[in-house]
Amino acid sequence: MNVRKSYRRIICVLLLLSMIALGWCTVEAIRNEIPDSIQVSGAYEVPQIFSNGLDRIVTAEYVEPQEQSTSGVRSDRTISGQPDGTAHMQEERGQHAAQLPQDGAAQASGTGFSEEARAVSAERAQGYTLSYRLFGAIPLKMVSVSVVPRSRLYAGGSPIGIYLETDGVLVVDTGNIVSADGRSCCPAEDIVRSGDYIQSVNGETVTTKEELISCIAKSKGLDVVLDVERAGEQISLRLQPVLDEKGTYRAGIWVRNDTQGIGTLTYMEEDGSFGALGHGISDIDTGELLDVCGGTLYDADVISVIRGQQGVPGELSGVIHYNEGYKIGNIEKNSSNGIFGKVSNLPALIQDKESYLTAHKQEVQTGKATILCCVGGERESYEIEIREIRLNGSDENKGMILEVTDEALLDQTGGIVQGMSGSPIIQNGKIVGAVTHVFVNDPARGYGIFIENMLEAAE
Repeated sequence: MNVRKSYRRIICVLLLLSMIALGWCTVEAIRNEIPDSIQVSGAYEVPQIFSNGLDRIVTAEYVEPQEQSTSGVRSDRTISGQPDGTAHMQEERGQHAAQLPQDGAAQASGTGFSEEARAVSAERAQGYTLSYRLFGAIPLKMVSVSVVPRSRLYAGGSPIGIYLETDGVLVVDTGNIVSADGRSCCPAEDIVRSGDYIQSVNGETVTTKEELISCIAKSKGLDVVLDVERAGEQISLRLQPVLDEKGTYRAGIWVRNDTQGIGTLTYMEEDGSFGALGHGISDIDTGELLDVCGGTLYDADVISVIRGQQGVPGELSGVIHYNEGYKIGNIEKNSSNGIFGKVSNLPALIQDKESYLTAHKQEVQTGKATILCCVGGERESYEIEIREIRLNGSDENKGMILEVTDEALLDQTGGIVQGMSGSPIIQNGKIVGAVTHVFVNDPARGYGIFIENMLEAAE
């Protein structure tokens, strides 16, 4: 009998521990779905961030900064709101909890803070903090809310030719050279590193590999000082070139100073600003994001499509018109969330483009959407399905998982292919993001970036 009782106790304890562990895992899973920061278009919004019914049990409270009361006692107050538009003010000391009437203007933008709540602090119109709680009791996360008016963007979808110039000469690798006396050596080994940007030699600025080669060749074998940018820091390196078997002084450095390719234009703004790709341009050898000093956007035409297959990404093949008459604009920034700059002839570029309001990332829903891209000579709209949304992902240009469902696009490309990066995503009449990557083992599926992350990167 005692053995049975002991056994039951053990089972009950194990069951209790399992329930506690399951509850903890559930809370952590919900917490991880809540982003650290949110943008809204109207002050005092309590944004809806869950589309699976969790908003019924997860409440949000406005966290008001501490203020000095008339009695000299500091009092923290919170305004709590359900994502369905109700809001009320509570004294944290528990004296009262009065329901506030809904405010029409705020409700029209998605929430309901009253005029009384608006009067608490004018600073809330710029931003505020929300405290999310489970069942109104279990703290989940403090979220920073920024009030950012919606932009209206002209959706791109057309192919572009990209030419980037690096800020200095990029070091790809070092290699051995055969010296005049027949020895194999590498003067630059363990001195320069892959990913370094050589900006000057003995004080003489270099912007191309030809200039670098010339400066080293005229060293006559004496030490040269390289001014280098490495991981954002400026350093000086000294090395001694070696006379090679052909009678030229060399350092054994493999370099690159420009890159080019085809992508897709995502959006244009009224002031001519543009964003494209949805991801940065990295060096093919080093894998590092290219540090650019400028670049040019050109008109391009897609001439053929290599269909994507499982394990082998497809590709849009095209021709870039490197001619002043086909120049679209200038590239000013290469970031992990896209390339940005200014177009030179906005009226001509937007004459066949439709403008859309932007959507905040918490407004993007799983379900049907469309992408705009050019794979057969004309820009067209194709159906996709947004399968998963990652509001709190660490990799911003993989905030959505997409699947191409349009049979016409699947027949032409097999799904998402290289060159389609930057294709704008439209859902519910708003521009919500852009295509960024393809799944190598499933070309019908890929990733997308939220449009607000691109706009933030452009600033």
